Amino acid sequence: AVQSLPGDIGNLVSANADGLLPYPLILAGTIAVGAAQPFFQCTPPMLSATWFASDERATSTAVALNFNQIGIATAFLIGGSMATTAPGLASYFGLITVFCLAVTIGTFLQFQDRPEVPPSSSELEKLIEGEEEPPFIESVKKFFATPGFTRPLAAFICSISITNIVGAFIDEVMERGGITDQLSIDLAGAGFELAILVGGIIIGGYVDRTKEYKTVTLACLLSTMFVLIPLGLTEHAIGKEPALLI
Repeated sequence: AVQSLPGDIGNLVSANADGLLPYPLILAGTIAVGAAQPFFQCTPPMLSATWFASDERATSTAVALNFNQIGIATAFLIGGSMATTAPGLASYFGLITVFCLAVTIGTFLQFQDRPEVPPSSSELEKLIEGEEEPPFIESVKKFFATPGFTRPLAAFICSISITNIVGAFIDEVMERGGITDQLSIDLAGAGFELAILVGGIIIGGYVDRTKEYKTVTLACLLSTMFVLIPLGLTEHAIGKEPALLI
């Protein structure tokens, strides 16, 4: 919730007027909401390392990282019915702003920096030795100097890009399949986002138990590739069975 504060500000900017909103205000609100997104992507590993033991971190990271999808699923279900007109869009922005601010205030009142008892021996050792995280630039240099870091990073970027693109163009994807009812499209979009959350929790729990990070990641990439092939084969805009699948 604290991480969503820039998004709350963006929603406030966008919800100040009735009816048609000036484009600069909509643009500013959209940019502010987008600026909040990196916090959701970057903070879950730190949250997991601080609050959870090593055999719980994959699951906790998956939950924290993918629970952002709950907000997107809610946007499909509520925004799909409310934001059909300019006044409805303004009302929708106002509604989610009120909810986000309420959750943010609750988080501020209950926020704790770290648990009273460190969740692992490594965290206890860091606390005793007074170890602090290195500066951001040094961490970035260290990560890129680590053998094998760039490939999983590229895979993560691709996965996020795919989910964002599918979520953004779910209307076109469903209409291409012959589904034009708005409620059905909204339910499909919400189901897609919830599947990301549930899948992340299940796979994260399995990785916590087995530590098979590489095997699980490769299995996910291969299964995704084979599942996406039929979508490319039915893309009539570039041919019935195009050589290049998108």
